[in-house]
Amino acid sequence: MTPAASFPDRDTVASKFASASEADRSYLALLMENAAQDDSLIAGLYRYLDLAAAAPFLNSLKLENTGMWIGEAAPARLQIRLTEAAKSSQHPAYIAFRTGLNRSGGLERAYPAATV
Repeated sequence: MTPAASFPDRDTVASKFASASEADRSYLALLMENAAQDDSLIAGLYRYLDLAAAAPFLNSLKLENTGMWIGEAAPARLQIRLTEAAKSSQHPAYIAFRTGLNRSGGLERAYPAATV
């Protein structure tokens, strides 16, 4: 009997981001609940963004919606890593993702501005 893999590989996570169906979003939300799977989630996000950047057609609306969704759904511990991923390239695919992530307000909710 082969033991089941406890962590999904980056290609599996990237395919879940790419399809954006409700079942796949539930799968990604489940991954975000477990801090031990953060590295797999971020690696899959980078793979998804790299594949979108290499695609012959740039679907910026889909990338922006993905950024909004993950910004709203991700816990506070992931918000900085998501922002770092969005800012890691100046390619239009990354910019579209970053736009959606910024519109979600996830980083501001996770780390509110101090009232001085």
